[in-house]
Amino acid sequence: MDLLSADRELTRNSYYAATAARQQSYAALQDSAQCDVAVVGGGLAGVSAALELAERGHAVTLLESREVGWGASGRNGGQAIHGLACDQATVEQQLGLDESKRIWAMSIEALDLLRERIRRHGIDCDWRDGYLGVATSARKGRELQDWAERMERVYGYAQQHLPPAELPRWIASQRFHSGVFDKRSGHLHPLKYTLGLARAAAAAGVRIHEQSPVQSMEPGARVRLRTPQGELRARHVLLAGNVYLQGLVPELASRIMPVGTYIACTEPLDDALADSLIPSRAAVCDTNFVLDYFRTTNDQRMLYGGRVSYSTVTPAHLAESIRQRMVLTFPQLSRAKVAYAWGGFVDISMNRAPDFGRLPAEGGGAPNIYYLQGFSGHGLALTGLAGKLVAEAIDGDASRFDTFARIRHRPFPGGRLLRTPALVLGMAWYRMKDLVA
Repeated sequence: MDLLSADRELTRNSYYAATAARQQSYAALQDSAQCDVAVVGGGLAGVSAALELAERGHAVTLLESREVGWGASGRNGGQAIHGLACDQATVEQQLGLDESKRIWAMSIEALDLLRERIRRHGIDCDWRDGYLGVATSARKGRELQDWAERMERVYGYAQQHLPPAELPRWIASQRFHSGVFDKRSGHLHPLKYTLGLARAAAAAGVRIHEQSPVQSMEPGARVRLRTPQGELRARHVLLAGNVYLQGLVPELASRIMPVGTYIACTEPLDDALADSLIPSRAAVCDTNFVLDYFRTTNDQRMLYGGRVSYSTVTPAHLAESIRQRMVLTFPQLSRAKVAYAWGGFVDISMNRAPDFGRLPAEGGGAPNIYYLQGFSGHGLALTGLAGKLVAEAIDGDASRFDTFARIRHRPFPGGRLLRTPALVLGMAWYRMKDLVA
């Protein structure tokens, strides 16, 4: 099954789609149009950039191949967490400590920006403060504590250490050894947030067109984008479609892999039971390479993610397989029924660091096609900041955008035919490490 067919299958039973009313739709692009900046992709990165650019006075048109929030932005685990998907050591090795500190600070700014946008635009998206990182063994607990202590000592970012004796007050599970608590991070309903941000962008003057996939792109001083029913010319373009650009720029596609991630959500639980599972109501994630992540929702459900696929094949018996992982963590949910099970594809880079940059301009001109990709499953907050960085760059200050753009990326090995099998083998090795540690 190809990626798009698999993805359509995974949208059918989403808790987010069932609980977020689409109050506004946007007509497809028709005929010919022009703008200052064209944004390709109606997820959080694209919508955030469009909003920022419109507020700075640019004429912005956003093209979305399906519906706003249809991809990862509207189907993820809902966890807005500090940092990047990769460890800061990856950034330090490439850019040095000072630039790594700058990138870390921007990841915290991303959390503040998310909260500020919720407040300023009145977006009702079930935001809750708090994130709990937990370790599944004593060794991983020591590694987690060492990491947290270094982040406070070197980066000035303090978190609360939770030793084994204290952890049961934070999570009603015997599976975990110890943890850390971060009050700056948190969680929300991602589709409600994405749709709310799109409404804010439209109110700011952004022309949004759904059902408008970009079929071809011709670079130039004015880039030409063609859709099935129209054509758009723009002085600048932002490509924010991630795995859904579908070969529009092959050199970008080779640097990311679509990895399937899957989530289940129970029926509403008894109030006392729901309150007892994670008393702080924080988002929770373990520290394994192939990790589990979960949280309780505002309507007293357990939302649990813990399956991945490194091909486009949806795991068999998806709801039941995730339910079994949930019960491994919370045996007290053994009788809880799964009401929803869904998934989608995230854009993983080789080093799990985000991949931002510009495409080289033809004829030696100034580059005017930007791209944002490679959030690697850790983009709920960072996508919002990335959109702001692109807006700053187009407005003439590319210093912060270029800090990220200096992170080096390599294509996945094996070419188009062999890179998926190679990734499957590599991830199986990491999974084995998780199990024996």
